[in-house]
Amino acid sequence: MLNLEPSTPTRVFLQCGATDMRNSIDGLASLVKYQFKLDPFSSNLFVFCNRQKDKIKVLHWQDTGFTLWYKRLERGRFRWPDNSNEVMAVSDR
Repeated sequence: MLNLEPSTPTRVFLQCGATDMRNSIDGLASLVKYQFKLDPFSSNLFVFCNRQKDKIKVLHWQDTGFTLWYKRLERGRFRWPDNSNEVMAVSDR
């Protein structure tokens, strides 16, 4: 049976600035590995936003493969950090 429930992520990382939304799983995993310098196969969530700040993608490794979530706003914009050379770890503490 296919498990669509996410495993509990260790941390959440945002790619600040704009990300090319044409990237799919392999392209985003490559960004995580080479730009974030993090392991895309960890239990972390990696979040990306487009230039117009109305779309996000979330990459997450689950036991047997990647899950990619996509959200498009019909109205409004996400509040998103602009520095494209920065990766931000998000914490609830």
